[in-house]
Amino acid sequence: MSPEAPLLSRRSFLRTGSAAALGLTVAGCGFLPEDPAAHGDPEAPIDVRVDGDLIYFNWADFVDPAVFKGFEKEYGVKVIQSNFDSMEGMAAKLNAGNRYDLIFPTAKWAERLVSGHRLRRIDHSRLKNADAVFGHYDYFADPWYDKASAHTVPFTMYKTGIGWRKDQIGDNLTGSWDDLWNARAKGKVFVLDDRDEVLGIGALKLGLDLTTADEGDLGRITGTLQSLRPHLRGFSSDSYNNLLNGNAAMTQAWSGDMAAMLGQAKDPSILGFEVAREGAPVNSDCYAIPSNARHPGTAMLFIDYMLRPENVKKNIEYIGYPMPVGGSEDTYAAIVEPFPECLVTAGDLKDDFFFRNGTSRGEQARDTAWTHVKAG
Repeated sequence: MSPEAPLLSRRSFLRTGSAAALGLTVAGCGFLPEDPAAHGDPEAPIDVRVDGDLIYFNWADFVDPAVFKGFEKEYGVKVIQSNFDSMEGMAAKLNAGNRYDLIFPTAKWAERLVSGHRLRRIDHSRLKNADAVFGHYDYFADPWYDKASAHTVPFTMYKTGIGWRKDQIGDNLTGSWDDLWNARAKGKVFVLDDRDEVLGIGALKLGLDLTTADEGDLGRITGTLQSLRPHLRGFSSDSYNNLLNGNAAMTQAWSGDMAAMLGQAKDPSILGFEVAREGAPVNSDCYAIPSNARHPGTAMLFIDYMLRPENVKKNIEYIGYPMPVGGSEDTYAAIVEPFPECLVTAGDLKDDFFFRNGTSRGEQARDTAWTHVKAG
């Protein structure tokens, strides 16, 4: 872990959750329609050249500052940063007309942007380092969220599991989502403040589709999760600090945050991380260039710069999330040696435990279920 690593990982920031999501559900794909002629042809090839400073929009602290400085020095441009703390927050800024050159949606949100014609086409043949991604990770050559990755390049990949403190509840768990109901952790369990992730616990535990919108399924999931309430201390996406400061004996956690935690804990041996045998949600953040970007050429240069091996290594060590770039695997494996469950394999991707978009009605049903779960 870099000595400059942040005390908070980007996923440690609390999410705004269901209230924002409800408003976006009404908008269908989640993005307001835009005049397709307002900013030129989004399918037109982008010249990979400096055409202005880079207006960058991402989670906070999700790129090593040294990488930004190197890019600015080499190309004589500035990186002007803005940050979001949720995908709903990102969508709200885009719908308000804000213009960015580079954004980082998760897979599900990338699909919404593609279907809403809100992204520029990215010609991989114009990126010198793209083969390190698409020549090594077949899954991303034609992912479900963006056919042939025509508008995105994958940035990270990760999965969701259970982190716990061995000094409070021992070394061995059962390897099931049932462990969240562990009597020794009662009253000191956190789950993520994230609709899909929490409903996913119930769905996987019951053997249901991860993003089911069936009302009967959602009723069973809600009942299962309500039985967890006596064990819960709260809903929080700050699993990073909750475990480190001892507020949580156990928490639902993103694998990248657990990896980052290893570099911050005074005694990492007291921490554990497992992936449940019923299945673990998997996800990916992507590079994407909005259709109204003012400087798409600089954005393409930045993506290519980020894919250079030396920069991939710096970023993996800084944020704790693996990147689907051939040759970077040993770097990440060394970081997570105590938690090998953090590794994301080709098999994890193909098992297809991604959260998917549903219909407007289905999303509303899931919002309602999430409201009931949080209300207890």
